[in-house]
Amino acid sequence: MSKKNHHLALSLLAIAIGMVCIAYASVPLYRLFCAATGFNGTTKRVEANHSQILDRKITVTFNADVDPNLPWKFYPLQKKITLKIGENKKVAYRAENLSDKPVTGQAVYNVTPEEAAAYFNKIQCFCFENQTLKAHQKIRLPVVFFIDPEITKDKDLANLKTITLSYTFFKVKK
Repeated sequence: MSKKNHHLALSLLAIAIGMVCIAYASVPLYRLFCAATGFNGTTKRVEANHSQILDRKITVTFNADVDPNLPWKFYPLQKKITLKIGENKKVAYRAENLSDKPVTGQAVYNVTPEEAAAYFNKIQCFCFENQTLKAHQKIRLPVVFFIDPEITKDKDLANLKTITLSYTFFKVKK
């Protein structure tokens, strides 16, 4: 093999290894990007709310779905609430394992309209961790959130009256 062919083979191998590394890292990097920007309806996770509370109100509706492979019942305890922008709110969902054995689920969430996700901040959420329910166990799953007052500066959302927070639970494969 000539030096030229040897160099070409090493270059192609390096490119192939680099592509595999990028593909492997793309899912966690995409999740970080979505969480940081609110892209694709992903809410932001925050430690605390240091916002001011405004007089403008928004209604938040709650949705819950379960993948058919997960033997759970899952629903919001409230269908909707109205809150002031900047105000912390705590709501809860209920999950019940309908099977005779422990099952672990993971909630995936989004916000609609998608543009509002950048302003929807979660302080506490069951969706941050996998949830394991024992056979026939019922649990309450809290969510603490607020709408960032910066939303009032977004001209595209000036007439926004309702935001929907939606969760889908999927079975975690071990």
